[in-house]
Amino acid sequence: MPKFDITLISPERAKAMLTEYKEQRKNSVPHLAHPGRYILPDYKLTRRRAAFKIVKHTFLTPHYKSYVAMDSDNGHTLWFHNFGSLTEALFWLETGLKISDTDSHSNYKEWMAKHTTEIETFKDLLREQKHKQGPKTKKKAK
Repeated sequence: MPKFDITLISPERAKAMLTEYKEQRKNSVPHLAHPGRYILPDYKLTRRRAAFKIVKHTFLTPHYKSYVAMDSDNGHTLWFHNFGSLTEALFWLETGLKISDTDSHSNYKEWMAKHTTEIETFKDLLREQKHKQGPKTKKKAK
């Protein structure tokens, strides 16, 4: 079991978390039902502005080898980012930094070297989860 306190979640759970967060934003002191740190594999978040509207619409779209990292550890705010690498997503959830941050570029390599076994364990967990799901089949439109 990886030392990281991060959970792999399903698209349904991620959608429910996004919906809950949107509803909770109206409250002066929001309280999220499932605080924690999560990764949704093979998806990305996309945002679209509708014409003449300020509100952004957030969508979860399938995207192979893309990861959505979601952090609601404080129980009040849901932070989320797209990542092209599982290691980068784990780094952000553990440190709060992206590798593009100016002060973190050298720290990313050091962090990766220190946590190699935990990263590999997490990758094995992801492979195991995908293996349990089995191959995806495409449905033909009639």
